[in-house]
Order: sequence, then C-alpha cells, then structure tokens
Amino acid sequence: MSMAVAGLLAGMALGFAGFFGGFGAFILVAALGAIGFVAGRFLDGDLTAGEFFRPRSGDRDRRR
Repeated sequence: MSMAVAGLLAGMALGFAGFFGGFGAFILVAALGAIGFVAGRFLDGDLTAGEFFRPRSGDRDRRR
C-alpha cells in the first residue's frame, strides 16, 4: 500500500470520527493513529528505541 493510500484512509477515518463522534473522538483517533504509526515504524525497523532518548548533536545553539 502506498503512502498516499494510507494517508487517504487515515484522513477518511479522522473525518468519520469527527463527523459522528465530535471533536473528542477526532482527537482520540488522531492520537491513536500517531501511536500506531510510530509502533509500525518501530516494528518495520525504521526506528530504534535509542532515537527517542539520544541527544541531538550539532543542531543546538551553543550560547547557553
């Protein structure tokens, strides 16, 4: 499945949740979708647990 189709399905799910369940359901579906996306990337091997806890180097301002 291409990313365009996955985005289309996610948008439709959010639209239905917003229409039938209101704003709270929209936020819940969006949050669970984001969690599922990160979990899927982790299981595919695109992310590692160390990427969440490792400090970024070279991008910070050294004036502090």
